[in-house]
Amino acid sequence: MDKSPNKMSLSEAAFAIETGSISSETLVKSCIEQIEARESSVQAWAYFNPELALKQARDLDKTSTIGPLHGIPIGIKDIIDTKDMPTEYNSLIYKDHQPSVDAVCVSKLRQAGAIIMGKTVTTEFASSFPGPTRNPNNTAHTPGGSSQGSAAAVADYMVHGALGTQTGGSVIRPNAYCGTVGYKPPYNTYNKTGVKPLAPTMDTIGLMVRNIHDVGLLSSTLSGVKPEKVTDNTIPKLLLHRTGQWDAAEECIQTLIEDCAAKFSDAGAKVRDHAFPQPYDNLQALQRVVMAIEACREFKFEWTSHQDMLSKSFQDLILRGFETTPEERGEAEGLLKYSRENVSEMFEVGDILLTPGAPGEAPKGIETTGNSIFNRAWTFLGVACLYLPVTTGPHGLPIGIQLVDPHNDERRLLSAGIWCAKVLGLNKII
Repeated sequence: MDKSPNKMSLSEAAFAIETGSISSETLVKSCIEQIEARESSVQAWAYFNPELALKQARDLDKTSTIGPLHGIPIGIKDIIDTKDMPTEYNSLIYKDHQPSVDAVCVSKLRQAGAIIMGKTVTTEFASSFPGPTRNPNNTAHTPGGSSQGSAAAVADYMVHGALGTQTGGSVIRPNAYCGTVGYKPPYNTYNKTGVKPLAPTMDTIGLMVRNIHDVGLLSSTLSGVKPEKVTDNTIPKLLLHRTGQWDAAEECIQTLIEDCAAKFSDAGAKVRDHAFPQPYDNLQALQRVVMAIEACREFKFEWTSHQDMLSKSFQDLILRGFETTPEERGEAEGLLKYSRENVSEMFEVGDILLTPGAPGEAPKGIETTGNSIFNRAWTFLGVACLYLPVTTGPHGLPIGIQLVDPHNDERRLLSAGIWCAKVLGLNKII
């Protein structure tokens, strides 16, 4: 074995278990050792019980393969219900809250043989108030949010994959800051029953992994759709989409996006500039309006019964919802419906957008989760996003690119990701 078991990709570990070259117990023990060595610094876990993880592994080692994730350690964001672990949403209101059943996504993972290693830290109710998690690349910096523990745990080799959620930029941005492969599927691809809602018309379960092939394996388990073989045989049609917020990108990101576009063009891809026309150029601002409106609706109980236990930032979100005028509500909700119904018509079949996934490297300090300005429009539109870590910025922290498919073809998007990764020499993620 040329690498420690916890440093295998999810796909490598699944193959090793399937072929009998490693046991699930060995895999889990390797992850436990990493967690015990690093958790005091990274603080990725809201709940972790090593004995429970080992029991799951030993039980699975006694059975024949029950699914494609047999014996694979997975982390679960702590807004997703688990029947054998607390789900606290990073809120004192729900301290020691114990669901009686698993969320549907967790149930599907278990049915595929996955080991639920524990609950990863979330920001308060998957909003903006951060938990204690730190960026494993440099613990003086944020891991992003809201799925901060999931991204940090995968980046630091504590688990082979993890679930997060995105309502604004909460899957792609933490992957960007931590340097992992991220996938936000099309809206409602995975069943959200058992996931605490924040803004239901945008809430989306997403993935944190270390390899593009891992995305397909984990995604097919959650969607129930048989995975198609993903290759890099087709050169993608790429649209260089700087967004109307290009000035918010740091120089290292602007340079990286432009350099990648040039390399893709040199490798044979047709790369065209692209910009949204009206009314699509302000979607990121409208996303905030819809999020506030829906959060105000979803958190009536917490607001009326436990307002003093909510952070100021979460109270501000609810208040923005209360203060939204009927005109603002009508514009935002109307454009949400219109844009989702019509956005694909703006693009040719096969078009993939190349765009930033974050404004720059992870900011210093854990009191912030960074800026989701390059994520919110895509969440608003409900389209598929794939994040690829490419290199490091001026402070030695990860930076990368985001690929977006407006036609929501997962196979095409992953194939484009593999092609781009090969052109860039990113063998580690393929």
